[in-house]
Amino acid sequence: MTTCITGTGLYIPPYSISNEELVDSFNQYVENYNAKHADEIAAETVTALQPSSAAFIEKVSGIKSRYVMEKEGILNPEIMAPVIPYRNLGEELSVMAEMGSAALKDALKDAGLEANDLDGIILACSSFQRTYPAVAIEIQNEIGMIGGFAYDMNVACSAATFGISQAHGSIVSGLAKRVAVVNVEITSAHLNWRNRDSHFIFGDVATASIVEDLDTPKGYEILNAKLFTEFSTNITNEYGFMDRSEYLAAQTEMYADINEPVTPKLFLQNGRKVFREVCPKVSQIITDHLHENELQSDDLKMMWLHQANANMLDLILRTVVGKDADKSIAPSVIDEFANTSSASPMIVFHRHKDDLASGDLGVICSFGAGYSIGSVLVRKV
Repeated sequence: MTTCITGTGLYIPPYSISNEELVDSFNQYVENYNAKHADEIAAETVTALQPSSAAFIEKVSGIKSRYVMEKEGILNPEIMAPVIPYRNLGEELSVMAEMGSAALKDALKDAGLEANDLDGIILACSSFQRTYPAVAIEIQNEIGMIGGFAYDMNVACSAATFGISQAHGSIVSGLAKRVAVVNVEITSAHLNWRNRDSHFIFGDVATASIVEDLDTPKGYEILNAKLFTEFSTNITNEYGFMDRSEYLAAQTEMYADINEPVTPKLFLQNGRKVFREVCPKVSQIITDHLHENELQSDDLKMMWLHQANANMLDLILRTVVGKDADKSIAPSVIDEFANTSSASPMIVFHRHKDDLASGDLGVICSFGAGYSIGSVLVRKV
C-alpha cells in the first residue's frame, strides 16, 4: 500500500485588494479617529493612531496584495469588515461550502476522480462560520458524494498538514481508501482591519488535496508526518459561541466600541514573539523529521511552507538548508495571496508540485496558533 497525494485544487476569490488600496482606507480611518478623539488625545487620555504605508507592509511581511470574498465593506472606513449576507441553511449553499466545493471539484478533476470515488472529506481550517452541522458534510452533499464520511477540524494555520496526516492515518487504518482534505479560509471575517499591526496580514482562499491508497503510485507519495503542539497565547482568536454567555455573566459590553482600533475577540498576535519562538521550533521539527527518516537537509529539493511572513520563510529555509540556500527551494506566494492560514502551504504545493523530478523529496510544513506545527514528508513518484 502506498498513500499518495494525487490531485490538488485551488479556488481564488473574486476580488483583490492591493496594499495601496488598503492603506488609503486605513489612513482615512486613522484620520477620522484622531479627529473624533482630538480633545482626549490633547489631554493624553487617548493615544493617537498612527498611519500606515504600502512600503511598511511589504517590508515587514512581503505582502503586496490579498484576495477577498467581499471588498467594499473592508475598504469603507466606516465599516472595515467584509459585508457578506446571511444564507439560509438548507436553502442556500454556505459561503464556506461554496468555496470548498469549487476547490474540491478542481482537485478531483486533477486526480481523475469523481465525487463518489471518495470515502471521506476532512475540512481542515482555522475558522468556521458555524458550529454544526459540519461544513464538510455540506460540501459532501454539494459535490454529490453518496455515503462515506465528512467532518470539520481546526488546528489554526497548521490544519492542512494535520488534515493530510489524518487522511493518511484513515487510509493506513483501513477506514478509507480515498480522502479529500479541504482548506477554506475566509480570514477577512476574523481579521481586525483597524489594527495597524495586523490589518494587512490575511487573505481569503480555498484549497483541496486528494489522498489515495494506490497499488501503482502516482503524484506524491506520503512518507510520514510529524506533528507538534504547545500551548501559547501569542496568536489568538477568541470569537465564538460562548460570547453571549460571557456577556450575560459580566453584564458589561463584551467588545470595544466599533470605532476603537483593537477588538479583543478578533485576531490578535504578538508578532515579535511569534517570530522569535516559532521559527526555531519549525526548523527543529523539520530537521528532526528528516533525521528520523535517515535523511539530511541536502536531500530536500523543495519546502512548501506556510506563507505567514516572507522573513519567516527566509529564516526557516536558511536554518534548515543553510545560509546560502537557494530561495527557489522554498517558493513563495505571499506577495499575491498574503497569509491564507491553513490553505497557504497547499497553494504553494498546488502551484509548484510539477517543479520536481521523479524521486525528489519535499516537505509540506505549516505552523501557527497553538503553537502547532505539522511536517509532511513526500516524494515525487
